[in-house]
Amino acid sequence: MTDTVLTDTVPTGIALTDIALTDTALTADAAATGSRALIERAYRAFHDRDVAALLDTLDPRVEWVHPDGMAEYGLGGTKHGHAGVREFLAKVPSVLGGMRLRPQEFVAAGDRVVVFGVREVTSKRGTTVTLPFIHSWTLRGGRAVRMEDVFDTVLFRRVIES
Repeated sequence: MTDTVLTDTVPTGIALTDIALTDTALTADAAATGSRALIERAYRAFHDRDVAALLDTLDPRVEWVHPDGMAEYGLGGTKHGHAGVREFLAKVPSVLGGMRLRPQEFVAAGDRVVVFGVREVTSKRGTTVTLPFIHSWTLRGGRAVRMEDVFDTVLFRRVIES
């Protein structure tokens, strides 16, 4: 995935010898690795514009959550299930000229994956701006049951209106 840069970092000041691993920690680490792999597949599908592959990573009853401040454009609030995700994705081209997600860091713990990244957003008039995002994913049974998109709606709205 050419648009994805993955990092595995240890916070400054912590030596690897300071971290004790137990069987439980190793099991949790394996679960986090599987969770991260699933979410990486979701971003790859999004990048490839492969809606079927994206939906394959999502539970049929997924909650797809975006800030209420985007409701005016049909992009805010919670969409439910695969139909809700399809509805959301179908609405995006009516509001934006384009968007490319660039996940930069994945933080996985058990059934949670938080992704820090940037998105290149292009207005209908051709103005492109890079904006940060945080995506919080919750997984259950090998699929995402919730994705919450956190971003600065004021900046995003400025791009839409530019």
